[in-house]
Amino acid sequence: VIMSPAMWKWTCLVSHLLLSTTVSPLVRQQPPHPKRPFITFTGEQAEGNFNHLVVDERTGHIYLGAVNRIYKLSSDLKVLVTHETGPDDDNPKCYPPRIVQTCNEPLTPTNNINKMLLIDYKENRLIACGSLYQGICKLLRLDDLFKLGEPFHKKEHYLSGVNESGSVFGVIVSYSNMDDKLFIATAVDGKPEYFPTISSRKLTKNSEADGMFAYVFHDEFVASMIKIPSDTFTIIPDFDIYYIYGFSSGNFVYFLTLQPEMISPPGSTTKEQVYTSKLVRLCKEDTAFNSYVEVPIGCEKNGVEYRLLQAAYLSKAGAILARSLGVGPEDDILFTVFSKGQKRKMKSLDESALCIFVLKNINDRIKDRLQSCYRGEGTLDLAWLKVKDIPCSSALLTIDDNFCGLDMNAPLGVSSMVRGLPIFTEDGDRMTSVIAYVYKNHSLAFVGTKSGKLKK
Repeated sequence: VIMSPAMWKWTCLVSHLLLSTTVSPLVRQQPPHPKRPFITFTGEQAEGNFNHLVVDERTGHIYLGAVNRIYKLSSDLKVLVTHETGPDDDNPKCYPPRIVQTCNEPLTPTNNINKMLLIDYKENRLIACGSLYQGICKLLRLDDLFKLGEPFHKKEHYLSGVNESGSVFGVIVSYSNMDDKLFIATAVDGKPEYFPTISSRKLTKNSEADGMFAYVFHDEFVASMIKIPSDTFTIIPDFDIYYIYGFSSGNFVYFLTLQPEMISPPGSTTKEQVYTSKLVRLCKEDTAFNSYVEVPIGCEKNGVEYRLLQAAYLSKAGAILARSLGVGPEDDILFTVFSKGQKRKMKSLDESALCIFVLKNINDRIKDRLQSCYRGEGTLDLAWLKVKDIPCSSALLTIDDNFCGLDMNAPLGVSSMVRGLPIFTEDGDRMTSVIAYVYKNHSLAFVGTKSGKLKK
């Protein structure tokens, strides 16, 4: 999610407050003075807009991804280390980039916009992916931001040519006895032949290993990836899947997305383009990506539809909220922010809603859909597979909560929308970000708005 510098000021403060409340019991007993000023940090260069922020949950150190810079800050926002990532000579039409083979396009000094920032706790390193050279990633040591590695020799090292900061989302799946996996989801910007929209990559222990960021599995016919068919772009020329949030829970990895769809309005014979928010689910251990399922999500209050996903955050229910929802206090809850309607991705309306979803309910809907499809009912029903409206195939098998698919009936879409529970609406100052946690059995949510205000 792209935010203004003012928005990042409160985000930094929230991170600091959350760390304080979880680390120091003294802070909990001493509420801040009502006139206490915000702690702020301002970048050193005019071009250095902030793009992403992660907090080391062990130390409280803050890593800030900016244009041409990665900052390491203390928990009170003092600069500890700065790492330069750009600018450098580049041209977005060079694929592969000129650092691999000669490019005939003119090269110009180009900014490096940070597109993803992840902490790899197991190997004590930061994964920082930028917009230069079709989207390559650096691995930086957490202590001093020393560059441990920067794979760029193979085509799978280039993640996406999109230069928007909100175009890539990654989720690390960690193991105790083997290399970790990195699930990468990205907009492809009309280049499906180059970039998969979702893939799982190897996170090797050695940052300079030849297999770093290689697909977990790849042969002539099957790979750990999903590619958007080129035919889709003949129907929706600007089709893309925009990834808003990602997380892992249980045996699955999830991504929350926004994607265009062509629909026929009631009483109309022509189709129009709208945007639909969808949750995508994959099994962690599915190397062939046969478990890919997506389900539309949205929210409604007083007859108003909120369908454009702005932000999301995974938290636990907590005892008090759990009782009202009829779930357990440790059940996963998705806090989501939607804006009104579903027609304007880039210029969302100011009316917005904070809604919650019980993850188990979404999984139950997915299981129902899998069971019906494996009974041979309906089609795969994916907007980006509409060119090939493939019917479901019947198979006699038991589909339980952890079913990971076969090389049939995949990828699969759920047609009916799962509706969230609206808990707060804002009509004038659009909510753009959310974070939540449990404190003394209560679920607390912090919401940031378009104008830079913080709501608790």
